[in-house]
Amino acid sequence: MVAPAVPEVTEEVLHESIDARTESLVALRELGPPDLVHLLKQGVRNTAKQTGIYHHVTGVDASSSASLAAYINTLTYKDNGPGATSKIVQGVYCCYNAFSRLDMRVHVSIPGTVESYCVDERGEKRKASDELWLETYLCSVLRAYSYADNGSGETIRKIMGVRRFNPITNTETEQRFLNAAEQLFFRGWQLGSDSVVQVPTNVSNHLTTGLLKYLETTGRYASGINLFEKLRTQSIEVSSLLSRVMFMGNEEVSGVKNLYQSLQETPMDYVMLDTQAEFLLNKAQKAETPEQRDEILRLALGCADRSTIAAPSEFGTWARLAQVYVAMEDWENALTTLNSCPMFTYQDKDTPIMPEAREVHLPILPETRLDEIDSEPDSRFSEQVDASLLGLRAAGYRGTFKQAYRILTEMTAKIGWDQLLKIRSNVFVMEDEYRSEKQEASHTAPLKRSPSIDGLRGTPVPMTNGDEEESGDEETGQAEEKGCSTADALDANGDGDGSSVEKPPHTIDPQLVKADTDNTTQNDEHLSKLNTKRLCERWLDSLFMVLYEDLRVYTIWRTQMAQYRAQQMQYKKSAEEWEILGALAERLQHFDEAVEAYRACLSLRFSPKSLAGVLRVFEKTKNTRDSVAAIIRLVTWQYRWYSEFSPELLHTIRTLIEDDGAVKVRSIIQATSLPQNVLDLTHHYAALCATFRSSGTEG
Repeated sequence: MVAPAVPEVTEEVLHESIDARTESLVALRELGPPDLVHLLKQGVRNTAKQTGIYHHVTGVDASSSASLAAYINTLTYKDNGPGATSKIVQGVYCCYNAFSRLDMRVHVSIPGTVESYCVDERGEKRKASDELWLETYLCSVLRAYSYADNGSGETIRKIMGVRRFNPITNTETEQRFLNAAEQLFFRGWQLGSDSVVQVPTNVSNHLTTGLLKYLETTGRYASGINLFEKLRTQSIEVSSLLSRVMFMGNEEVSGVKNLYQSLQETPMDYVMLDTQAEFLLNKAQKAETPEQRDEILRLALGCADRSTIAAPSEFGTWARLAQVYVAMEDWENALTTLNSCPMFTYQDKDTPIMPEAREVHLPILPETRLDEIDSEPDSRFSEQVDASLLGLRAAGYRGTFKQAYRILTEMTAKIGWDQLLKIRSNVFVMEDEYRSEKQEASHTAPLKRSPSIDGLRGTPVPMTNGDEEESGDEETGQAEEKGCSTADALDANGDGDGSSVEKPPHTIDPQLVKADTDNTTQNDEHLSKLNTKRLCERWLDSLFMVLYEDLRVYTIWRTQMAQYRAQQMQYKKSAEEWEILGALAERLQHFDEAVEAYRACLSLRFSPKSLAGVLRVFEKTKNTRDSVAAIIRLVTWQYRWYSEFSPELLHTIRTLIEDDGAVKVRSIIQATSLPQNVLDLTHHYAALCATFRSSGTEG
């Protein structure tokens, strides 16, 4: 298999990229940035002329200094060929160890020696030990999965010139990875966790996320079950992970038994309870009768409710409870529970902060040339995009806000916007009614009770956001000021077609109620209407305004399209606009309309994001032939930009092979009228499935 091309970023000042990396070590909070490879080039004739170039890489074997030195040597073989005007004389490979907060470095002199050492946050050198290399290796594999692209190209575009390799290509490297994970498992919490988890634990951290991602991607569930069964003997809390893998591998009876037995010992383990609730939610969707569904959801409700009691400060438990209420169509409780979710500021992945480059060279391998994707980079920057589409804030949501917004859009898709607003006004104290009640109360004799106290008494569990909630409010607190900017702009342009979407009235700000409570007392009789209502968190109020913006733009788009079709006229948008509209429709869970927009984008130019969106629908509808055609193009685009590994694309191919068999999938790939060198890139993914002996590869 041919390796991806090597991007080259040229430094203004020699070694400035290494210096910048050293300075950034103190600020790293997650798994660390991709590995940095710095090369020193020297002119063949003019040896005094030296140039520093670098690129980033993930997935290289970092188990020892020798393996990293070997990577640098492969670069010298490519570069120091006959006819070369310069040659590589030095190389430095930097790989971050997130366990010990050290940057492991290997310095290679060509020809000459190999020196390995590590640098701490103060920039001081330390000696590298075998234990540190074990930690570094595990971090390297986890980073390869964390920084891999999902097929849409968004991760690839985020950091320029990153070579992405598959860190685990056979069962031998898998065994090494799982052995390292076993040795360091109970230190995994040191790596941190996803932004939706407030407190990393032994079973909720980047290590467990990476393990589950690997097992899901490759389908090597038996290996995962063996690992977690061994770890379970040391700690009962590992049972939640063991059951998750059992559920993935269709060993549901064993998974349920394992959870049942473990919860007898630790009845308030919130991760186990959440795993039970998630399993029951999935089973409820496949229930044969409404009675069965209701019974399963009732069980899920009990598990989810207990998990919020066990971990009231975790977002995931409250979100799961809200999902159960949505499935039960208990809309008021769903909104109340969503309002109780603790929101955390999104912590993005560590990204390299590099000085301005003197020159950037991004070569393209001939093997990745494909006419339909060749024009993509040039055309996308010259497209005109309507300002109202660029201003949709929901597209930028991450972490807890993204998940909460998804629950809100699911409710909207099921009951409609108008009904959601009615339920909202039934559940929460609205600004208008609070002011009118307050005005009436001001003419009566004061009593000691207040709507804020009564409203808060009705909240099922007190909020425990702490500082995280405040920082979350900072992200969304400007919503009231900006809430209708998009809609107002549309109205100003004369696009009144979206007027059927009612603008949501504001709920009362809890801070205002608190201030009123501190300064005055009010008549209980006049405020009886508010006694059963809650105070809406500002972030949730903001989410309603953002959802309103999305619905307005979506409604205007669909109305205009219908009008154009009625007049038999072509509805024109730029490719970038179609891509945004596709993402908007998908966000609002209008999947047919999303595919329509994505296809319109692809008819104008290639877009990995649009093609990945269409592929998701092909997967749901079991459209094998079209899925394969989409995968071939996405794999080629990924490979063109130096990524030979995408877990999501590998998982998709593995699923197709499980459903239809390897022979059929390979035949469809080969039957596609594309150059053989392009097809070979996708055959490589299919070969990986055969290496891991995935289901369907036997025939």
